[in-house]
Amino acid sequence: MSQWYVYMVRASDQSLYTGITTDLERRLKEHQSGSAGAKYFRGRSAIEMVYSERADDRSAASVREAAIKKLPRAKKLALANN
Repeated sequence: MSQWYVYMVRASDQSLYTGITTDLERRLKEHQSGSAGAKYFRGRSAIEMVYSERADDRSAASVREAAIKKLPRAKKLALANN
């Protein structure tokens, strides 16, 4: 059984991208290299992973991802800075 994570990546334009994965390091490299990364990073570069948290399963990770995406930017930054 895989461990799932919810994560945020800071982009070159200082925006924050939120996603889910089973491998944080691999996923960041994919975003940075452009291979299998999100379309979001086609017009900007993935700089660094600024936040991650574990989830019990894929479903829980997806629910948490959706909740984070609905947060105002200030609250996302607060998560990233903790």
